[in-house]
Amino acid sequence: RRAGGRVLGIIPKALLTKERAYTGDGVEVEVVTSMHERKARMAELSEGFIALPGGFGTFEELFEILSFKALGFHRKPVVVFDVDGYWQPMLAMLERAFAQGFV
Repeated sequence: RRAGGRVLGIIPKALLTKERAYTGDGVEVEVVTSMHERKARMAELSEGFIALPGGFGTFEELFEILSFKALGFHRKPVVVFDVDGYWQPMLAMLERAFAQGFV
């Protein structure tokens, strides 16, 4: 953002009462009707994807975008930001899946 990039948050209306949408410092927020619409909108607008440590929603979004990439639905970069080794167990699981021919 400081270098001139645009920051846009996309949040489902139902989460507005459960989570705080950050709107300061030039951040735009788009409210959508569902998580499906949110993910589709993010995929449409994004030039790439960065996964930070997170929970079930982050896992689901990351695996969906990886699946779509594997199927050739997009060619955008996907980065897993491995803070303090958070993603190491998942990366080990993926390596095993590759080694055993599942991926």
